[in-house]
Amino acid sequence: MTSSSSPSQDTKRLAHTYPEALRADALMEEDVAWSSEIDGGRDGDQFDRSERAALRRVAGLSTELEDVTEVEYRQLRLERVVLVGVWTTGTAQDAENSLAELAALAETAGALVLDGVIQRRDKPDAATYIGSGKAAELRDVVLETGADTVICDGELSPGQLIQLEDVVKVKVIDRTALILDIFAQHAKSREGKAQVALAQMQYMLPRLRGWGQSLSRQMGGGRGGLATRGPGETKIETDRRRIREKMAKMRREIADMKTGREIKRQERRRNKVPSVAIAGYTNAGKSSLLNRLTGAGVLVENALFATLDPTVRRAETPSGRLYTLTDTVGFVRHLPHHLVEAFRSTMEEVGNSDLILHVVDGSHPNPEEQLAAVREVIRDVGATDVPEIVVVNKADAADPLVLQRLLRVEKRSIAVSARTGQGLEELLALIDNDLPRPSVEIEALVPYTHGKLVARAHTEGEVISEEHTAEGTLLKVRVHEELAADLAPYTPASAA
Repeated sequence: MTSSSSPSQDTKRLAHTYPEALRADALMEEDVAWSSEIDGGRDGDQFDRSERAALRRVAGLSTELEDVTEVEYRQLRLERVVLVGVWTTGTAQDAENSLAELAALAETAGALVLDGVIQRRDKPDAATYIGSGKAAELRDVVLETGADTVICDGELSPGQLIQLEDVVKVKVIDRTALILDIFAQHAKSREGKAQVALAQMQYMLPRLRGWGQSLSRQMGGGRGGLATRGPGETKIETDRRRIREKMAKMRREIADMKTGREIKRQERRRNKVPSVAIAGYTNAGKSSLLNRLTGAGVLVENALFATLDPTVRRAETPSGRLYTLTDTVGFVRHLPHHLVEAFRSTMEEVGNSDLILHVVDGSHPNPEEQLAAVREVIRDVGATDVPEIVVVNKADAADPLVLQRLLRVEKRSIAVSARTGQGLEELLALIDNDLPRPSVEIEALVPYTHGKLVARAHTEGEVISEEHTAEGTLLKVRVHEELAADLAPYTPASAA
């Protein structure tokens, strides 16, 4: 009879012969202890179980240019990037500031910046963006640093992307793709996600690529026979057609959302509630200012484009007038036109407001460039006629000389600190003074049975004086024409 051993005895024997088998019970069931007889002849290096357990196939993180079809083990890590910019105009400091901003964008997207280079040219090279010689030097930098991605400080054409990738042999993206990626990470609302998806598809459409059989043509129209002689569509043409269909659907959805927001806006107009829009460069402190003025509780983070979705809150001036305060999406230099178009419905909040609080980071090395970049976008959305107050934020951390220069150049400006509360009372007084005032001044004795009119006078108008008499409430108010008509029957002239 063949003797049999217990499982515990087998484990001890294996542990004595192969120490690695001690960990077998704690790992995946399909893993077995390494054996020189079984595993010695295997092709290629074999990972230890602990190493295999620490590695996972991560979909969508591959930076190889080939179309990977085999199973791949790779370690989860940040993308390691090298930045490259072309300096065409301005000073060297301007070019370095632009590359520093690109580094901040890359870190916001979750990348690890290893190096940055700038190429001085009259204009970007039409083939490789930086020229063939500099592209070869960039390849050496990529090899030296071990980077797997190159980010260019500009929008590259599809041809430039392909040819630069052929030289550096790693993935190449441009500033536009990077900003779109950040927006995709930070969009939370249904409308924000739809707007970002539309912008991404607009950007992707001319940059689709195909490998191998992806470029083969499908059969022509019909189900066979005589109708199949046409050239048909290639796979890439099919993808483009599907993207166009998705874009059309997305535009319809955004238009429907725009209708809902327009209804709310008309309701505010009907109630004659003035609106104030907070606009400004990304990370200038717009959400912090909104929280300070209204207690909105919007996310505040030291990151670019931390908040994308507009937030509307009700606020009150020191004199008791109600108004709405809207936090809008942040702007940045060379904001992709895809985003401007996709977010146009959201940016209309700026154009339809009665006053713009233009927030600028006073601690930034070059705040004037931020002002110019934001005003360019404001001009694109048709809001140049809206009155503007320049709010120089972060005054507690800013250079006093920079603050003086900004306040001297910008005639309607004020220095504040959303963190410490400095200057906020003066800002509220400015808002109160600059908001549009009701056009009709009227005095009326409103009976106590019509208390709703008194409440409307407080919320929709500006109460100059109020006195409670035996006959009713004697009001002297400044109101809009519609409310003035409702108060007219109670004026002294009508009583006479």
